[in-house]
Parts: sequence; C-alpha cells; structure tokens
Amino acid sequence: MNSETLLDTIPSLDLADFLSGDVERRAKFVQDLGSAFNNIGFVAIKNHGLTGELTAKLYEVVQKFFYSDDELKFKYVVPGIAGQRGYVAKGKETAKGFKVADLKEFYHVGQPKIDDGDPIWAEYPDNVFPSEQPEFEQYTVEAYNTLQVAGKNLLRAIAIYLELPEDYFEDKVKHGNSILRAIHYFPILNPDDMPEGAVRAAAHGDINLITLLMGASAEGLEVLRRDGVWIPITSLPEYVIVNVGDMLDRLTNHKLKSTIHRVVNPPKEKLGTSRFSIPFFMHPRSEMNLTCLESCVNAENPKLYVDMTAGEFLNERLIELGLKK
Repeated sequence: MNSETLLDTIPSLDLADFLSGDVERRAKFVQDLGSAFNNIGFVAIKNHGLTGELTAKLYEVVQKFFYSDDELKFKYVVPGIAGQRGYVAKGKETAKGFKVADLKEFYHVGQPKIDDGDPIWAEYPDNVFPSEQPEFEQYTVEAYNTLQVAGKNLLRAIAIYLELPEDYFEDKVKHGNSILRAIHYFPILNPDDMPEGAVRAAAHGDINLITLLMGASAEGLEVLRRDGVWIPITSLPEYVIVNVGDMLDRLTNHKLKSTIHRVVNPPKEKLGTSRFSIPFFMHPRSEMNLTCLESCVNAENPKLYVDMTAGEFLNERLIELGLKK
C-alpha cells in the first residue's frame, strides 16, 4: 500500500505478529503499520491485551458514573489543573478553530504515581477517583496500564519503521503524561436548543504520540481522507483503533500522518441516546524533543514544524482547546 492509495476502510493488524519471535511476521507488521500511518493515519489492532471482560466492566463503571447526578460528578472537578484529572463538565472543551463547545463530558485518569524518585511526578496532579464507586479506580487503572503496554509495543514497531533503534521511544514515554479519557456524549433531549453547529466532537487531530481507542458504544467516528471524503470507522469488538497524534506527526515531519477525525451527531431518532467512548492518549514526558527527525527531512519534504518540546506543544494546545487560560 503506498501513500497514494485511497482507503475505504482502515487496515486491521494483529499485534501478536509483532510480538511473535517470527522475523517475517514481525517485519510485515512493521511495514503494514508504517504504511497505514503514512497513508491514512489509522489502524485497527487486535491482541492488544485488553480482555473483553475488562472492557465490559470498564464501560459499566464509566456509565454508572456519568449517569450519576451532577452533584456527585461535580465533586470530582479539580480546579486549576486545566482538566488534566477528574471530571470535566459539559461545554468545557472546544476543538481548535471552532467556536462552539463539543457535546460531551469526560473524566481523566493520568499516570498512576509510584515512589521511584523520578522528578517527573512533581509535574503531574494526583489522580482523583469517585469514592462512591471503588471499582471505578480498579478498572480505569487496569485499562490504563494495559493500553500503556500495548502503546509501548506499537511505538517499538514505529521506531523500527522509522529506522531508529527499537527502544527509541522507551525512555521518552517512561512515566509519560498519558491520559485515559472516559467520554460521555450525552443525549440531546431537545435538538432545537442545541447551539448552532454543535457536534459531539468537532473535527480535530489528537495532540499526543498515538491514541488507542477501545470499542465505543455507538457509531459516529469518522476519519477525513486525503481527498476530502469522510470515512466512517466502525470498531470491531476485539480491536482497538490506533491513530497517529500531532506529536508523532511533528517528529516525523508529517511522514506519519495525524489524520483529522470527528464524532458526528447521530440521526435525529437517536439523538436522545448516550454514546460512550474511552480513548487512551499516549503522551511522552514533557521534556521530549519533538524536533523533526533528520531522516524525515529532505529536498522533497522540507521541514514543516518549528522545534519545541512535548510539554510546550501540549501547553499551546490546551490553551487553543479552551481548557487552559
């Protein structure tokens, strides 16, 4: 598949091929992952480590939280940290370049802290969890850790594709600033009261290195193909959808493509229903240098981006999203 091919669906790959000891299977996985990220920026991956049982339990606890009354939810708003942990209420996040907030509320779980003397912990707020639901912490942290391992394996494959040492990303994502975001696209009970142009998630690129999205509870995710056509992405039960974020796009000078995507509103008869989605945004440590790799810059592909660290880039984007002043 070359980068000129226009895909109607995103490629499906098996992470077990990469983790097998088989040289050919591994090499084919690296090539297929790289060419998909070079082309459409999205793949579906199976054998990522999340069991069906964990996913089901996770969705159950997340739904229970979002169906709670506002009084309970607002107890878990943490002021002054730009929504990095805990509950973020409706109307708080607006996609870059848009005027109207997305129709969603969400909950952020960050890197679970461990006492190993790493100075990075001073940068992160503590996680907060609803005390009314002890199982919320259990399942969100378990999913966080599982997806982090899958993400690290995918970054190893990406490093090989980019002809970097296989462990290139390892120290850069160790205790990285990754976020598990449980999202509730709430029901629209009175469509006429909806702000003009409001959608569940307006067209955007993700900020981070890669995003891993476990099966959402309803359709609606669409990806913008190079020719301007929006393609619907349906997530199969045993797969996670993985896409390139803006940080990886910057690092590779747009060789690996952060593709614009959105969540559209359901048809009118389904506006009154909830949609749940739980992406894992894999971030590096804030000091990671996102300067374009020299191997990705040449006469045909001049350098597109100014040099900055991951922390500087994240800060800029949080301001653009309206989460930070």
